[in-house]
Amino acid sequence: MKKYSIIAVGDIMNILEETKYIMNKYKVKANKNLGQNFLIDEQAIKDIVEGAQITSEDLVIEIGPGLGTLTAFLLEKAKKVICIELDKKMIKILNDRFIAYDNIELINEDVLRINLNEIIKQEKESNNIKNVKIVANLPYYITTPIIMKLIESKLDIESITVMIQKEVADRLIEIPSGKNTGAITYTIYYYCQGEKIREVENTSFIPMPEVTSEVINLKLRNEPVVKVENEKVFFNIIKSSFMQRRKTLINALVNAGVFINKEEGQEFLEQANLNENIRAENLTIEDFASLCNIFCNKYYKK
Repeated sequence: MKKYSIIAVGDIMNILEETKYIMNKYKVKANKNLGQNFLIDEQAIKDIVEGAQITSEDLVIEIGPGLGTLTAFLLEKAKKVICIELDKKMIKILNDRFIAYDNIELINEDVLRINLNEIIKQEKESNNIKNVKIVANLPYYITTPIIMKLIESKLDIESITVMIQKEVADRLIEIPSGKNTGAITYTIYYYCQGEKIREVENTSFIPMPEVTSEVINLKLRNEPVVKVENEKVFFNIIKSSFMQRRKTLINALVNAGVFINKEEGQEFLEQANLNENIRAENLTIEDFASLCNIFCNKYYKK
Protein backbone atom coordinates (compact mmCIF):
# COMPACT_ATOMS: atom_id res chain seq x y z
CA MET A 1 0.00 0.00 0.00
CA LYS A 2 1.33 3.40 -0.98
CA LYS A 3 1.50 6.13 1.63
CA TYR A 4 2.55 9.73 1.70
CA SER A 5 6.21 10.54 2.31
CA ILE A 6 7.26 11.98 5.65
CA ILE A 7 7.11 15.38 3.98
CA ALA A 8 3.82 15.96 2.20
CA VAL A 9 4.35 16.97 -1.43
CA GLY A 10 2.92 20.40 -2.23
CA ASP A 11 1.00 20.47 1.05
CA ILE A 12 2.46 22.23 4.10
CA MET A 13 5.57 23.22 2.17
CA ASN A 14 6.19 24.14 -1.43
CA ILE A 15 9.01 22.34 -3.24
CA LEU A 16 11.59 25.05 -2.48
CA GLU A 17 10.79 25.09 1.24
CA GLU A 18 10.73 21.30 1.29
CA THR A 19 14.14 21.08 -0.37
CA LYS A 20 15.69 23.61 2.00
CA TYR A 21 14.16 21.80 4.97
CA ILE A 22 15.64 18.45 3.92
CA MET A 23 19.04 19.94 3.12
CA ASN A 24 19.12 21.64 6.52
CA LYS A 25 17.87 18.59 8.42
CA TYR A 26 20.49 16.30 6.91
CA LYS A 27 23.19 18.98 6.58
CA VAL A 28 23.40 18.36 2.84
CA LYS A 29 25.12 20.51 0.25
CA ALA A 30 24.98 19.88 -3.47
CA ASN A 31 28.00 17.80 -4.49
CA LYS A 32 29.63 19.55 -7.45
CA ASN A 33 31.72 16.47 -8.22
CA LEU A 34 28.50 14.52 -8.79
CA GLY A 35 26.89 17.36 -10.73
CA GLN A 36 24.07 17.78 -8.22
CA ASN A 37 21.47 20.49 -8.80
CA PHE A 38 18.17 20.05 -6.97
CA LEU A 39 14.99 20.71 -8.96
CA ILE A 40 12.55 23.00 -7.11
CA ASP A 41 9.98 23.68 -9.85
CA GLU A 42 6.82 21.69 -9.07
CA GLN A 43 5.31 22.20 -12.52
CA ALA A 44 8.50 20.94 -14.17
CA ILE A 45 8.34 17.85 -11.98
CA LYS A 46 4.72 17.22 -12.94
CA ASP A 47 5.59 17.70 -16.62
CA ILE A 48 8.39 15.12 -16.37
CA VAL A 49 6.01 12.54 -14.88
CA GLU A 50 3.31 13.35 -17.43
CA GLY A 51 5.81 13.28 -20.30
CA ALA A 52 6.99 9.83 -19.19
CA GLN A 53 3.35 8.63 -19.27
CA ILE A 54 3.69 6.68 -16.03
CA THR A 55 0.86 4.26 -15.20
CA SER A 56 0.02 1.98 -12.30
CA GLU A 57 1.32 -1.01 -14.29
CA ASP A 58 4.80 0.44 -14.81
CA LEU A 59 8.16 -0.16 -13.22
CA VAL A 60 10.09 3.10 -13.17
CA ILE A 61 13.86 3.07 -12.83
CA GLU A 62 14.91 6.49 -11.60
CA ILE A 63 18.57 7.37 -12.04
CA GLY A 64 20.01 9.89 -9.61
CA PRO A 65 16.93 10.63 -7.45
CA GLY A 66 18.90 12.90 -5.12
CA LEU A 67 16.63 14.23 -2.37
CA GLY A 68 13.62 12.40 -3.78
CA THR A 69 11.64 15.39 -5.03
CA LEU A 70 10.74 13.71 -8.34
CA THR A 71 10.61 10.29 -6.65
CA ALA A 72 7.67 11.40 -4.50
CA PHE A 73 5.57 12.05 -7.59
CA LEU A 74 6.71 8.87 -9.36
CA LEU A 75 5.74 6.72 -6.37
CA GLU A 76 2.16 7.94 -6.56
CA LYS A 77 1.88 6.95 -10.25
CA ALA A 78 3.97 3.83 -10.76
CA LYS A 79 3.55 0.26 -9.59
CA LYS A 80 7.14 0.31 -8.38
CA VAL A 81 10.10 2.70 -8.45
CA ILE A 82 13.70 1.51 -8.31
CA CYS A 83 16.05 4.36 -7.42
CA ILE A 84 19.69 4.06 -8.45
CA GLU A 85 21.73 6.60 -6.47
CA LEU A 86 25.51 6.85 -6.17
CA ASP A 87 25.60 9.23 -3.18
CA LYS A 88 25.27 7.36 0.14
CA LYS A 89 23.97 10.50 1.88
CA MET A 90 21.05 10.59 -0.54
CA ILE A 91 20.28 6.91 0.10
CA LYS A 92 19.88 7.71 3.81
CA ILE A 93 17.51 10.59 3.01
CA LEU A 94 15.48 8.53 0.54
CA ASN A 95 15.17 5.66 2.98
CA ASP A 96 13.96 7.96 5.78
CA ARG A 97 11.68 9.94 3.53
CA PHE A 98 9.88 7.01 1.93
CA ILE A 99 10.02 4.46 4.73
CA ALA A 100 6.23 4.15 4.68
CA TYR A 101 6.11 3.17 1.00
CA ASP A 102 6.06 -0.45 -0.13
CA ASN A 103 6.68 0.23 -3.84
CA ILE A 104 10.23 1.61 -3.69
CA GLU A 105 13.64 -0.04 -3.86
CA LEU A 106 16.93 1.79 -3.33
CA ILE A 107 20.20 0.75 -4.98
CA ASN A 108 23.40 2.52 -3.91
CA GLU A 109 25.44 2.03 -7.08
CA ASP A 110 26.88 3.68 -10.17
CA VAL A 111 24.36 3.15 -12.97
CA LEU A 112 27.24 2.60 -15.41
CA ARG A 113 28.33 -0.45 -13.41
CA ILE A 114 24.98 -2.05 -12.69
CA ASN A 115 23.33 -4.86 -14.67
CA LEU A 116 20.01 -3.28 -15.60
CA ASN A 117 19.05 -6.18 -17.87
CA GLU A 118 19.09 -8.56 -14.91
CA ILE A 119 17.13 -6.17 -12.68
CA ILE A 120 14.44 -5.68 -15.33
CA LYS A 121 14.22 -9.41 -16.03
CA GLN A 122 13.72 -10.22 -12.33
CA GLU A 123 11.10 -7.51 -11.88
CA LYS A 124 9.08 -8.60 -14.91
CA GLU A 125 9.14 -12.21 -13.75
CA SER A 126 8.29 -11.60 -10.08
CA ASN A 127 6.11 -8.48 -10.00
CA ASN A 128 3.92 -8.79 -13.12
CA ILE A 129 5.32 -5.56 -14.56
CA LYS A 130 3.82 -4.53 -17.90
CA ASN A 131 6.21 -1.78 -19.01
CA VAL A 132 9.54 -0.44 -17.80
CA LYS A 133 10.34 3.24 -18.10
CA ILE A 134 13.48 5.09 -17.14
CA VAL A 135 13.29 8.58 -15.68
CA ALA A 136 16.31 10.67 -14.78
CA ASN A 137 17.63 14.12 -14.01
CA LEU A 138 21.14 13.49 -15.26
CA PRO A 139 24.32 15.35 -14.27
CA TYR A 140 25.55 17.31 -17.28
CA TYR A 141 29.07 15.90 -17.15
CA ILE A 142 27.98 12.28 -17.61
CA THR A 143 24.83 12.62 -19.71
CA THR A 144 26.08 10.98 -22.91
CA PRO A 145 27.74 7.89 -21.35
CA ILE A 146 24.59 7.10 -19.35
CA ILE A 147 22.19 7.54 -22.25
CA MET A 148 24.42 5.50 -24.55
CA LYS A 149 24.65 2.70 -21.97
CA LEU A 150 20.87 2.63 -21.62
CA ILE A 151 20.37 2.41 -25.37
CA GLU A 152 23.26 0.15 -26.35
CA SER A 153 22.44 -2.34 -23.57
CA LYS A 154 19.22 -3.04 -25.52
CA LEU A 155 17.15 -3.04 -22.36
CA ASP A 156 13.60 -4.34 -22.29
CA ILE A 157 12.20 -0.85 -21.72
CA GLU A 158 9.55 1.31 -23.35
CA SER A 159 11.04 4.77 -22.94
CA ILE A 160 13.68 7.02 -21.39
CA THR A 161 12.61 10.41 -20.05
CA VAL A 162 15.53 12.61 -19.03
CA MET A 163 16.28 16.17 -18.07
CA ILE A 164 19.64 17.24 -19.44
CA GLN A 165 21.46 20.29 -20.76
CA LYS A 166 19.39 21.90 -23.53
CA GLU A 167 22.24 21.96 -26.05
CA VAL A 168 22.75 18.22 -25.67
CA ALA A 169 19.01 17.50 -25.64
CA ASP A 170 18.50 19.34 -28.93
CA ARG A 171 21.23 17.24 -30.52
CA LEU A 172 19.72 14.00 -29.24
CA ILE A 173 16.22 14.61 -30.60
CA GLU A 174 17.23 16.28 -33.86
CA ILE A 175 16.26 14.63 -37.14
CA PRO A 176 19.49 13.51 -38.86
CA SER A 177 20.83 16.22 -41.22
CA GLY A 178 18.97 18.91 -39.23
CA LYS A 179 20.74 22.00 -37.85
CA ASN A 180 21.64 20.40 -34.49
CA THR A 181 22.95 17.16 -35.98
CA GLY A 182 25.92 15.43 -34.35
CA ALA A 183 27.23 11.87 -34.45
CA ILE A 184 25.02 10.90 -31.49
CA THR A 185 21.92 12.15 -33.35
CA TYR A 186 22.10 9.17 -35.71
CA THR A 187 22.53 6.65 -32.89
CA ILE A 188 19.54 7.98 -30.97
CA TYR A 189 17.39 8.19 -34.11
CA TYR A 190 18.39 4.66 -35.11
CA TYR A 191 17.03 3.24 -31.86
CA CYS A 192 14.52 5.84 -30.62
CA GLN A 193 11.84 8.32 -31.51
CA GLY A 194 12.68 11.53 -29.63
CA GLU A 195 10.35 14.22 -28.39
CA LYS A 196 10.86 17.48 -26.51
CA ILE A 197 8.72 17.79 -23.38
CA ARG A 198 9.75 21.23 -22.13
CA GLU A 199 12.62 23.55 -21.28
CA VAL A 200 13.55 24.16 -17.64
CA GLU A 201 15.24 27.45 -16.75
CA ASN A 202 18.29 27.47 -14.48
CA THR A 203 16.27 29.33 -11.84
CA SER A 204 14.33 26.08 -11.29
CA PHE A 205 17.28 24.56 -9.41
CA ILE A 206 19.35 25.08 -6.31
CA PRO A 207 22.16 25.71 -6.77
CA MET A 208 21.49 27.28 -10.17
CA PRO A 209 23.40 25.72 -13.07
CA GLU A 210 24.81 28.05 -15.71
CA VAL A 211 22.71 26.63 -18.53
CA THR A 212 19.09 25.92 -19.43
CA SER A 213 17.89 22.33 -19.13
CA GLU A 214 15.46 20.42 -21.29
CA VAL A 215 13.22 17.42 -20.67
CA ILE A 216 13.06 14.93 -23.53
CA ASN A 217 11.37 11.59 -24.03
CA LEU A 218 13.05 8.84 -26.04
CA LYS A 219 10.65 6.08 -27.03
CA LEU A 220 12.43 2.90 -28.04
CA ARG A 221 11.59 1.63 -31.52
CA ASN A 222 10.51 -1.97 -32.01
CA GLU A 223 13.06 -2.16 -34.82
CA PRO A 224 15.85 0.19 -35.94
CA VAL A 225 14.71 2.82 -38.43
CA VAL A 226 17.08 1.52 -41.16
CA LYS A 227 18.52 -1.89 -41.96
CA VAL A 228 22.30 -2.21 -42.04
CA GLU A 229 24.54 -5.17 -42.77
CA ASN A 230 26.75 -4.52 -39.73
CA GLU A 231 25.85 -2.16 -36.88
CA LYS A 232 29.45 -1.90 -35.69
CA VAL A 233 30.59 -0.75 -39.14
CA PHE A 234 27.58 1.57 -39.43
CA PHE A 235 28.32 3.41 -36.19
CA ASN A 236 32.06 3.45 -36.85
CA ILE A 237 31.49 5.19 -40.20
CA ILE A 238 29.26 7.78 -38.52
CA LYS A 239 31.68 8.38 -35.65
CA SER A 240 34.64 8.67 -38.03
CA SER A 241 32.71 11.07 -40.26
CA PHE A 242 32.23 13.51 -37.39
CA MET A 243 35.74 13.33 -35.94
CA GLN A 244 36.74 16.05 -38.42
CA ARG A 245 33.36 17.55 -39.13
CA ARG A 246 34.80 20.67 -40.82
CA LYS A 247 36.19 18.45 -43.55
CA THR A 248 34.21 16.86 -46.34
CA LEU A 249 32.88 13.38 -45.68
CA ILE A 250 35.35 11.75 -48.04
CA ASN A 251 38.38 13.48 -46.48
CA ALA A 252 37.20 12.69 -42.95
CA LEU A 253 36.79 9.00 -43.76
CA VAL A 254 40.12 8.78 -45.59
CA ASN A 255 41.89 10.45 -42.65
CA ALA A 256 40.15 8.08 -40.22
CA GLY A 257 41.28 5.05 -42.23
CA VAL A 258 37.78 3.93 -43.20
CA PHE A 259 38.52 4.48 -46.89
CA ILE A 260 41.88 3.26 -48.14
CA ASN A 261 42.28 6.38 -50.27
CA LYS A 262 40.28 9.12 -51.92
CA GLU A 263 39.74 7.07 -55.06
CA GLU A 264 38.02 4.33 -53.09
CA GLY A 265 35.99 6.95 -51.26
CA GLN A 266 34.84 8.48 -54.52
CA GLU A 267 33.76 5.04 -55.72
CA PHE A 268 31.69 4.40 -52.56
CA LEU A 269 30.10 7.86 -52.58
CA GLU A 270 29.18 7.49 -56.23
CA GLN A 271 27.46 4.16 -55.54
CA ALA A 272 25.57 5.78 -52.64
CA ASN A 273 24.56 8.73 -54.86
CA LEU A 274 26.38 11.19 -52.61
CA ASN A 275 28.18 14.33 -53.75
CA GLU A 276 31.95 14.24 -53.32
CA ASN A 277 31.87 17.56 -51.41
CA ILE A 278 29.13 16.63 -48.93
CA ARG A 279 29.80 16.91 -45.19
CA ALA A 280 28.77 14.42 -42.52
CA GLU A 281 26.03 16.57 -40.96
CA ASN A 282 24.23 16.79 -44.32
CA LEU A 283 23.69 13.04 -44.62
CA THR A 284 20.40 11.41 -43.74
CA ILE A 285 20.47 8.21 -41.73
CA GLU A 286 19.46 6.40 -44.92
CA ASP A 287 22.58 7.81 -46.61
CA PHE A 288 24.82 6.42 -43.88
CA ALA A 289 23.00 3.07 -44.04
CA SER A 290 23.57 2.92 -47.80
CA LEU A 291 27.25 3.78 -47.40
CA CYS A 292 27.62 1.14 -44.69
CA ASN A 293 25.98 -1.57 -46.79
CA ILE A 294 28.13 -0.75 -49.83
CA PHE A 295 31.23 -0.93 -47.63
CA CYS A 296 30.12 -4.24 -46.10
CA ASN A 297 29.30 -5.78 -49.46
CA LYS A 298 32.88 -5.15 -50.54
CA TYR A 299 34.76 -6.12 -47.38
CA TYR A 300 32.44 -8.46 -45.47
CA LYS A 301 30.67 -10.34 -48.27
CA LYS A 302 31.31 -14.07 -48.07
